[in-house]
Amino acid sequence: MEQPRWDVPVVDRTEFQPALDIPPPGPQNRLTVLLRLLLLVPQYVVLWLLSIVAFVVVVIGWFGALFAGRLPRFAAGWLSGYLAYDTRVYASLLLVTDRYPPFRFDAADHPVRIELRAGGPLNRLAVFFRLLLAIPAAIVQGLLQTGWWAVSFISWLVVLVLGRMPQALFEATAAVLRYRMRFQAYLMMLTAAYPKAVFGDPADSEPVRSATRPLVLTGAAKALLVIYLVLGVIGSAASSVTTDWDSYENGDTVSTMAPLGR
Repeated sequence: MEQPRWDVPVVDRTEFQPALDIPPPGPQNRLTVLLRLLLLVPQYVVLWLLSIVAFVVVVIGWFGALFAGRLPRFAAGWLSGYLAYDTRVYASLLLVTDRYPPFRFDAADHPVRIELRAGGPLNRLAVFFRLLLAIPAAIVQGLLQTGWWAVSFISWLVVLVLGRMPQALFEATAAVLRYRMRFQAYLMMLTAAYPKAVFGDPADSEPVRSATRPLVLTGAAKALLVIYLVLGVIGSAASSVTTDWDSYENGDTVSTMAPLGR
């Protein structure tokens, strides 16, 4: 991905949502699909190490944006590269591409690409309350991912048997991946645009550049997204109930075994 120019004067002040480009779903190697989780283990390790650095850079960038009104250039460049790499790894994990992600930030030859545009000065108040403002988007992103993973075995089995990802599943998965990328970009202050368009884009929103740009969803893909959200709500509720029940049982055990007062 070509690194965005953060020093270029902004001419178009319209809100630009970070874009995701993925080619149409094609044949996939069944062996790599079968072993996908195992093959990506080295990527998980690298991403975990990079995430520690990313956290430090975000904190430094937050202070810089708070006082200077814009993300420092070094932070913007490093975080944009990190986000591109993270998105490529996650795209491989979600089976939307068969290409193994390279261990580098700049990968112009990889089919999964993101586009970030340099924005104008950041609103200091929005920067100060960034974590608070991101909560609604974090909830949506969490529900989508929980729902996707709830049926991930079925999705994996379908791709393994067919040797490719069906169009509706591809579109819904790309929507999950794109919203996750947009949420991260907003959280890391790479954009002032709040994450939007969970259910895709209008067909005439922009010229066609890839299978996901614009991301026009079929009815089946939108239905899958609704299923992901519903399963995410159910999963979150079940997790909350389980946690409360465990807390209740632990509390009950402690009170039963506690010595009686005299």
